[in-house]
Amino acid sequence: MDFAEAQGAILSLLGQVSSDALPKVIHWMKTSTALSLLAFMKLLFLYWYLLVLFDAKEHCRHLSKRGIRYPFNFTGCECPRGDTWKCELEDLTTSNNDIILKSISEDLRSCLPVEAMVGTESRTMQVIRNLKTPTVHVDAFLYDEEAVDSLCAEGKMSRNYCLSCGSKNTAPLDFLSHSFSLPELRFLFQNALPDLAGKTLLDVGSRLGAVLYVGYVYSSASHLYGVEMNAEFCNLQEKIIQKYQFEDRIKVYQADICNQKALLQEADVVVLNNVFEYFLEKEEQAKAWTFLNENLRKKGSLLITVPTLKESLGKLQLNINVDHWVEEVDLDLDHVYLREEVDEQAHSDIHLYCVR
Repeated sequence: MDFAEAQGAILSLLGQVSSDALPKVIHWMKTSTALSLLAFMKLLFLYWYLLVLFDAKEHCRHLSKRGIRYPFNFTGCECPRGDTWKCELEDLTTSNNDIILKSISEDLRSCLPVEAMVGTESRTMQVIRNLKTPTVHVDAFLYDEEAVDSLCAEGKMSRNYCLSCGSKNTAPLDFLSHSFSLPELRFLFQNALPDLAGKTLLDVGSRLGAVLYVGYVYSSASHLYGVEMNAEFCNLQEKIIQKYQFEDRIKVYQADICNQKALLQEADVVVLNNVFEYFLEKEEQAKAWTFLNENLRKKGSLLITVPTLKESLGKLQLNINVDHWVEEVDLDLDHVYLREEVDEQAHSDIHLYCVR
């Protein structure tokens, strides 16, 4: 039996399951120890076919329709999340995606020190040391709050620093991350961005590749490109891409973004997360932002930035008119479905722009 025949046979069998019994089947898929992890993962590819089979129009997508003027179509419905078997099946698929991503983060943690920085990042380390408040770099994709708590309990990390050596007079350390956390990335791909089918996403300064991996499992983007100058990080990304067989949609370039005009001009979505400030001298930052401004001109393309464009450019006193270049899109957290663990403050730091 080849793939097409097997697919048809399984769909035919599922089509014979009564609506009353189907929730029990879904529950069994979630909880049965009879299913090996491999078999379980293979079953999940049926997800989208099931949506078609059982009327996808009724499926709760947890998104609100928005009238934003750019050439993408938002999908979804305004219905609130309900305790239906369809939402349960979506949760099943979501959980599997998160298992894959957490496995990736574990692989990366095993290759890096706790601070997730490499020896070739001497300038970045110096910038962090010179910050007004003592700051620790913690990669948010690798370490969530629970993981940080565990590191603190093991004495490998601290949340506080001593104001007077040897005393109990302490203050909290600032935590800095050059990566989005998994909840933040889920928010981007499930709530902030439109359907990316047939589109190209470019992550400038892809570092460990978190945006690319989450984009692979949580979006339909045709191409996910990362540009990263650091050879060590590029090698780590390549290892993950090969191990998890992401080569069909992800490609990483070890390059200076100022030498990648074509990628910028063709991209539909560009991610700029703390992209230059900690890595380049001010003169180089100014050159990079000027290059981006000149080449990110595809009408309707989207920019995701942390912090705001005006904040990044204001520090450099560049003569770039942000309002003429882009229009900011309001990410209204009150009208999207968010998981309980989402940090709304962290999400408020993320900004979305549409190129005019």
